[in-house]
Amino acid sequence: MTEANTGTAIIGLGVMGRGMAKNILAAGIPLTGFDMAQPALDALKAMGGTPAASAAEAASGASLLLLMVVNAAQARAALFEQGAAAALSPGATVMLSSTVAPSAARALGDELAEMGHHLLDAPVSGGQVGAEAGTLTIMASGSAQAFARAEKVLEATAGTVHRLGDAPGMGATYKVVHQLAAGVHIAAAAELMSFGAKAGCDPRKLHEIVMASAGASWMLGNRGPRMMEADPEVTSTVEIFIKDLGLVEETAKEAEAPVPLAALSLQLFSAARALGHGKADDALVIRAYEALTGKPVHES
Repeated sequence: MTEANTGTAIIGLGVMGRGMAKNILAAGIPLTGFDMAQPALDALKAMGGTPAASAAEAASGASLLLLMVVNAAQARAALFEQGAAAALSPGATVMLSSTVAPSAARALGDELAEMGHHLLDAPVSGGQVGAEAGTLTIMASGSAQAFARAEKVLEATAGTVHRLGDAPGMGATYKVVHQLAAGVHIAAAAELMSFGAKAGCDPRKLHEIVMASAGASWMLGNRGPRMMEADPEVTSTVEIFIKDLGLVEETAKEAEAPVPLAALSLQLFSAARALGHGKADDALVIRAYEALTGKPVHES
């Protein structure tokens, strides 16, 4: 068993959580963490952190708990089913940096408040690169106490922190709306690259030209090169965008806002998963187009 942690804990040490943990430790903040995967715990120890044997053990006595898990169900399980919330010090803050529905963020905030804790609804954008560099954009909402408790971790992990309200829910709302643009731009990049290849363009030259022209996008610049690889490194999966675009549709329905481009993009990611690429890098949404055109974009 580890000693009780009176400072900061993290649950979720995947691609994003690992990068955030590295920068928290680099800022001189002691960190205890838990992940279901032993290699992630080994990596935390190698960085100077303290691995824990369970979510509750990681959170034991902590005044700040960073959650960087896949979805709201995992967050709820870690907090309540696995005992992390009950193990926190009185009046602790939970910084939820996962992408979840606004309604889920509000519900978690209410349940934590009943236990005397605060929720900082703080989803992030910037991907693996931003997590590793400590330059994430964080869209946060929560009480003044929550912001104050999380201040040092926010400084260590973010390039920009947007304060979006005094209660959980608005951080998640901004992030979900952002994910519409992210998902649609990845799908649009795949369509562009596939269309160009089918029409006889050299994919690399096409990418070079578009990135130097008005049609450029951050996602084309970032995902385009990976679309030209047969087996790119996984930084964010097809399944993650199926989840996120599903949240877009759910939130849009509640807001009575039409999102036809998001709906179509969701179908493209779903098609890529049906082809066996669900756990592959999200750039492989292009495989759905290649299946339709019969023309591969990637280099063998």
